[in-house]
Amino acid sequence: MRAIIFANGNPPDIKIFQRWSTASALIIAADGGTHNALSIGVRPQVIIGDMDSFDIKDRGWLEKTGAKFIVYPEHKDLTDLELAIRYAVTHGADEIVILSALGDRWDQTLANMMLLGLPELRPVPTRIVDHNLSIIAVWDRTEIEGRSGDGLSLIPIGGAALGVSIEGCEYPLNDAVLPFAATLGISNQLIEPIARVSVKEGIVLAIHTTRDV
Repeated sequence: MRAIIFANGNPPDIKIFQRWSTASALIIAADGGTHNALSIGVRPQVIIGDMDSFDIKDRGWLEKTGAKFIVYPEHKDLTDLELAIRYAVTHGADEIVILSALGDRWDQTLANMMLLGLPELRPVPTRIVDHNLSIIAVWDRTEIEGRSGDGLSLIPIGGAALGVSIEGCEYPLNDAVLPFAATLGISNQLIEPIARVSVKEGIVLAIHTTRDV
């Protein structure tokens, strides 16, 4: 089952939602992400969080349509998005797509990106999608489909990434080290329709930016 989570960042693009939506998808809104979902005509099945950025006037009719509310106290240790991700995993999601996770709050944006490195997500392919970019965590290997000229940046998190290899890009790597807090993996470019990235040790965020057509 695919879970689609709306966070409370940039407004979503309905075309991106339609690309990832399936009839069986579980639609989750992380608190204020409810507004983002409703703005493109999508009704969340689950609304989760402390409701500090949720428009309370929407609750009544959402409950009448069968939406489930899971309310946490405002003073808590986890962000609403992390709660939503953990809910998706524990309720059977085998793939997660996160919309509206990026925005003007850089602390939230960086934290949202780091959530891709949650150990619980290693067996659950999870991506942040926002307009012309997609972000995934690479624990071992992945293929990134795109077009020649698309951008690809690799950023290690949690320490250096070892044994990193890249195929199908302008700057290939073979069993290389990506040092933590350095920029070796930034601003690569696809030269083939598929880029292949593998990592032997560590976690790498792969940021794929599609070029303008």
